[in-house]
Amino acid sequence: QVQLVESGGGLVQPGESLRLSCAASGSAFRLLNMAWYRQAPGKEREFVAAISNKFTTDYIDSVKGRFTISRENAKNTLYLQMNSLKPSDTAVYYCNGDVLGRNFWGQGTQVTVSS
Repeated sequence: QVQLVESGGGLVQPGESLRLSCAASGSAFRLLNMAWYRQAPGKEREFVAAISNKFTTDYIDSVKGRFTISRENAKNTLYLQMNSLKPSDTAVYYCNGDVLGRNFWGQGTQVTVSS
């Protein structure tokens, strides 16, 4: 079993930056394919970015050039660096891990972008 705990959310103004972190329990983190999802009020949860256990990355078009996903296996931690934030980025951000068909979710962290 893997537990994921997100942190780093908050209230920022448009154009500012935030870095989200996701700490994973256990020793299997390096095997996990990891991703960030988000869910805005009244909308379905959507994929934001992913990083495989081979460090291959992928992003939704709306965040390309602004967000960077990374991982530090030695610290069992996933990151999402978010720059040039927009009000449309406002959502609860969730960490997701997948290995051998098993899927794990964190509890989410709120990101609010507002002037």
